[in-house]
This record gives sequence, structure tokens and C-alpha cells, in this order.
Amino acid sequence: LHMNGGIGEASYAKNSLLQQKVILMTKTIRDKAISALYRSLSPETICIADLGCSSGPNTFLVVTQLIRVIREECKSNGQQQPQPEFHVFLNDLPGNDFNIIFWSLLPEFYDDLREKNMGEDGFDPNNCFVSGVAGSFYNR
Repeated sequence: LHMNGGIGEASYAKNSLLQQKVILMTKTIRDKAISALYRSLSPETICIADLGCSSGPNTFLVVTQLIRVIREECKSNGQQQPQPEFHVFLNDLPGNDFNIIFWSLLPEFYDDLREKNMGEDGFDPNNCFVSGVAGSFYNR
């Protein structure tokens, strides 16, 4: 089984509403977990690995939510240190449509970060680095 790449009518990008609903259903649990983790560690760099990433509108949904939770955590604690740098690793089989991710979705992700966060509390979207890593994570 594999997803259909591209942006056509049969593509994952156009048919991933069910997956989005599940992602949104688990938001509260994720938010609590990342808040607790960040409070206990206060790392300078946060690495996020999406093992089995999508190539549609859900690709950056969780990443964006995690960044917002960490920003809120920094604000609520009156933290004076710089906000962490984010390293995002998108991993999937080589057949994943990484071109769609980097050509279409990544610029939109950065635009969203800039629009909603730039200038607030020293947050800089340029401190978020995204890479694509093709290959099965089972063999690593």
C-alpha cells in the first residue's frame, strides 16, 4: 500500500481529511506532552522527526502546532533565553512525493510562521530548518 502523490483528484493531498481529523483529535495529548518535555529540558534545539510523513496538507500540521505550543510555553514562563532552534526531519519511503512538499507546502509553512509569529517575542522562522530524508526508518 502506498499513497498517491501529486495534487490530482486521487492524490493523498486531496484525500486526507480522515487523517487530519485523527491528528486534531490527539492535539490535547500532544500539547501536554510537548509542554512538559520542554519545561523539564529547556533545550536550545528541538528536533522533530515525522516518520512516514505525508505529502499533503497534513505534512506541517503537527509541526506548526508543536512550534506554537513551545512558543506559548516560552511566553508563559517569561523565559529570557532565545527560543529554541527547530530541526524538522520529514522521513518516508523514496516514493513519497517530496517534490510537492518542498515545492508547494514548505513555502506555505514558512509564510504561515512569518505571518503569525514574526516579531513576537523574538521568534524567527529562519530558525526552523526542514529536511527530507528518504528511506525506511525501520532500517536505521
